[in-house]
Amino acid sequence: MSIRTLEPNSLWNAFADLNAVPRPSKKEERIRAFMVDFGNRNGLETQVDNIGNVIMKKAASAGMENKIPVILQSHLDMVHQKNEQTIFDFDQEGIKMKISGDWVLAEGTTLGADNGIGVAAIMAILASKDIQHPPLEALFTIDEETGMTGAKEMDGSMFSGKILLNLDTEDDDELSIGCAGGIDTNTSYQYGETAINTGWQVLKIKLRGLLGGHSGMDIDKGRGNANKWMARCCGN
Repeated sequence: MSIRTLEPNSLWNAFADLNAVPRPSKKEERIRAFMVDFGNRNGLETQVDNIGNVIMKKAASAGMENKIPVILQSHLDMVHQKNEQTIFDFDQEGIKMKISGDWVLAEGTTLGADNGIGVAAIMAILASKDIQHPPLEALFTIDEETGMTGAKEMDGSMFSGKILLNLDTEDDDELSIGCAGGIDTNTSYQYGETAINTGWQVLKIKLRGLLGGHSGMDIDKGRGNANKWMARCCGN
């Protein structure tokens, strides 16, 4: 079965198109060009702001012109990680997807559903000819995964919407109402180097096979953290 045969078809086709374009964090040039082309092809007012976010606007459906404008927001970049044995260039290759049972997976890499599926949902709405909607403004931010620079540097004066729906969620059956933020810290330590004595052996330690998981969604599941485990191992 192909990804493009899944329903809703418009969403999964948009996701497949999106995942064909390389989009690691801080290297969003190609996906930005892809999104601008998508907006232009669909007759949407499309622009790129000073930091590199893409903004699209779609007029309301007939009879809904007086409804409150809604902003739909997702981020364009993705976490680019792969299995050790996988040969893959995130700067040049699109994600190789497959269906396994009830799941859509990637072959040896991250899938990019964070936040590609949110971007795809907005694309499907913007391209639709039969979904009734109020005035829509779509905000596709950059660099969410490694600094939130797109969100931090966005120009709010470019929008008139009074309601913002962020489509970057961790649960498919819940809506969250509130606000969130993050803090980046730069920490430095001083250390002294020690010469290796004659007769010592140097060991290379690899820690793998852990379940992994999103720090926001799975942090309470008690799964092993490779960084913590390696520090405990080497610290003893």
